[in-house]
Amino acid sequence: MFHIKFINKKRVIYSDIIPEAEHFFTTRESVIRSSEPEIESIVKENKKDICNYLKIDKAMLVSPTQTHSSNIRIASKTLDSYPNTDGLILDNYSQAVYLNYADCTPIILYDKKHNIGAVLHAGWRGTAGEIGPKAIEIMKQEYFTNNEDLYAVIGPTIAICCYNIGEDVYEKLKQTISNMEPYETFVYEKIYVDLKGINKQQLIDFGVPRENIDVCPYCTSCNNDLFYSYRKEKGTTSRHSAILKLIPQKEEI
Repeated sequence: MFHIKFINKKRVIYSDIIPEAEHFFTTRESVIRSSEPEIESIVKENKKDICNYLKIDKAMLVSPTQTHSSNIRIASKTLDSYPNTDGLILDNYSQAVYLNYADCTPIILYDKKHNIGAVLHAGWRGTAGEIGPKAIEIMKQEYFTNNEDLYAVIGPTIAICCYNIGEDVYEKLKQTISNMEPYETFVYEKIYVDLKGINKQQLIDFGVPRENIDVCPYCTSCNNDLFYSYRKEKGTTSRHSAILKLIPQKEEI
């Protein structure tokens, strides 16, 4: 279930399904990514507040250069640049990672046994590229992650009510899951799909237990007063972000 909390009196939302890891999604109030000059000072202030909340230096709050790919890298304290990357896996306690969204699907993965996680950006291209399963495969190879230890949080995304796509995109998405019917609707010959639902189904098909996945109910277009929407706002450069910071568990201290 999703809840609201406040960082310096500004709303962020989080899921109670992974209390072991600090994670949340920023809102319009707590924005940390924008090219709009009128909110530049607010972005800087919010970044400072979030770093203080996470107890990290601002250099340790890292984000990749997103390109709507399904490319994934492992965050490292020796790297300060992650070009052409739409997923970061986190395995250290020094850094926090974040990715940015304005209708696309934020996915946070967490392995409770090994205390590692990932933040992924799944627009239609990332979804068609099955970025969620790709991240899990890397986690399996690098950290011996088991399916039963995996938890997933799917954040605020444009919902099926507002996400109209072309037939070419529909066909690409349809190929990634066994049954598209629950995640599609047709209105006056227009195709609408459920990106959150498709990403959830991909994770289930790849072995994540259904009960270990929490899906945010918010639609970024319908709830444009709380989140940014690229479609609703006709190309805004402002984004809400998904943030993950690992916490040492008792047995590791």
